[in-house]
Amino acid sequence: MRIASQCSTTHVVTGHSARMRAVFDLVRIVSQSDSNVIITGESGTGKEVIARLLHDQGPRSRQPFVAVSCALFSETLIETELFGHERGAFTGAVKDKPGRFEMAHGGTLFLDDIDDVPLSMQVKLLRALQNRQVERVGGVRTIPVDVRIIAGAKHDVPQMVAAGRFREDLYFRLNVLPIALPPLRERREDLPLLVEHFLTRFAKERAVPVPELSPAVQYAFSRYHWPGNVRELENLCERIVQTCGCGTTRFGCLSESVLFGAANSRIAGAAPPVFGPPRAVSLDDRLREVESGLIRWALTVTGGNKSKAAELLNIKRSTLADRIARCGISPAAVTSEGDHEHAESSTSVSATTPASAMQAFMDTPR
Repeated sequence: MRIASQCSTTHVVTGHSARMRAVFDLVRIVSQSDSNVIITGESGTGKEVIARLLHDQGPRSRQPFVAVSCALFSETLIETELFGHERGAFTGAVKDKPGRFEMAHGGTLFLDDIDDVPLSMQVKLLRALQNRQVERVGGVRTIPVDVRIIAGAKHDVPQMVAAGRFREDLYFRLNVLPIALPPLRERREDLPLLVEHFLTRFAKERAVPVPELSPAVQYAFSRYHWPGNVRELENLCERIVQTCGCGTTRFGCLSESVLFGAANSRIAGAAPPVFGPPRAVSLDDRLREVESGLIRWALTVTGGNKSKAAELLNIKRSTLADRIARCGISPAAVTSEGDHEHAESSTSVSATTPASAMQAFMDTPR
């Protein structure tokens, strides 16, 4: 069962996992309410997308949706950003400026990164939520505002409350209708739907065919931890569409972080999500694909220096030359060994990407 909801932006919320079905069910109910909502989840899980979905499906959908990241502003600027200022309130305030509360009047105000609001500002924010009115910096009059508040938090707010870093009364005021978003690693069955959406979208933007994912890449996706969640997946799909011109995405199209993150994964017995109808695959072809991708990676990061590439791959230089020929890697596809000195002086390889990690991934059963 596929569930997808398109917001008024280019973002999409999609998934058929049990965790996301529960989120969608809750969104359908909560969207019709006018109570405050707090959306919790790691960075990149789609908190603003869910906030927009709540707005678009609710009775305020024809009114403004205003989003602001509280993490972007210093303690001295966030008050002006939220509540506005009067002319002459401070140096540079040459005219009146409404704050985000006023801009969202009648609609929805999404306060992302609410857990980054300084304690001194939390008192004023609580007062605005309770009284439904704001006072501009440098002003003396109160301005009534009619907004629905949706907050986003990436940290454990109850722990912050216990540590004295977040006001308990503000948390209770926001935590009327909580929505918790699962990280991508806990909803891996949604990977095929998300990948399909992102690849299709970016391919359409560039007017190119939608690339397919080779079985080895699908396996790497299923093993990767996705610390950046859906945002990281979206960025990777954009990279694939822009850089992979062979029609089928192979290891050479993946970033180093995904490749070696999958290699070092400790996920036990994880069944790869189904990216399409099962097809017969050639084991020899898949192994050659893995070998070719790792060789290309080693040659790329060493600037074409075959001696250093052989060290990275934990093989002899002569063996590397034989495997380059066997995989049909064209000399024109890698940097000339004339860049030897430049590669030695400028290339650095992270300690988190040892040859043992590559070998472990190559030895993992597919």
